[in-house]
Amino acid sequence: MSELKRYVGIDNDLNGGMTDTAKIIRDAWVFGLIPESETCEGWLAPGIEDLWRKVNAEWEKYGFLVGNLPDDIRANFMRIQEDALNKAKAAGWEGEDELAGDE
Repeated sequence: MSELKRYVGIDNDLNGGMTDTAKIIRDAWVFGLIPESETCEGWLAPGIEDLWRKVNAEWEKYGFLVGNLPDDIRANFMRIQEDALNKAKAAGWEGEDELAGDE
């Protein structure tokens, strides 16, 4: 039996952490579902999926719109996203891959 695949952690994720899994983790930080020190390194897929469900339920309360977040949560969201973008850019991520093929 092969060993189950474990998540590498947001700090070791591809594209400087600009992946769907990393977004779930950052949003979980925003909503206080896990501490910002939690990178989810070593988590199995079911744990990430459970976190995604919790994050989705939080976003649903606000219509999935950043503008609908309460001021304190929105400020936290903006800070976490800015930090993530800066780290990703420092790691060589440019963001253009997300736009490729959408023309």
